[in-house]
Amino acid sequence: MNGQIDWNEMPEAHVFKSDVTGLRKEEVKVEIGDGRVLQISGERNVGREEINNDEAAAVQRVECSSGKFTRSFTLPMNAKMDQVRAAVENGVLIVTVPKDEAKQAVESSN
Repeated sequence: MNGQIDWNEMPEAHVFKSDVTGLRKEEVKVEIGDGRVLQISGERNVGREEINNDEAAAVQRVECSSGKFTRSFTLPMNAKMDQVRAAVENGVLIVTVPKDEAKQAVESSN
């Protein structure tokens, strides 16, 4: 599993997006850690029994990736760490971290 994540800085928020197709939302974790760290992790297990429940059939090819991923991002001072929102829409994890406009203005003037 590759765990590739896009980070876009929008005028009012930092937005993270990741393809989590095939994962249930219980299999994806979004956590806030010390030092303004956003951590996104998950695990996809593709076992033989999940691919084919018919014992008489043989699996010809497995191309679905499986495994664990963990990605960590240190967020800037203007991130509102207490207002992080996460949702899965059409197989895409979207994590939104609003910006503190007062801190944004201070950072811009320095």
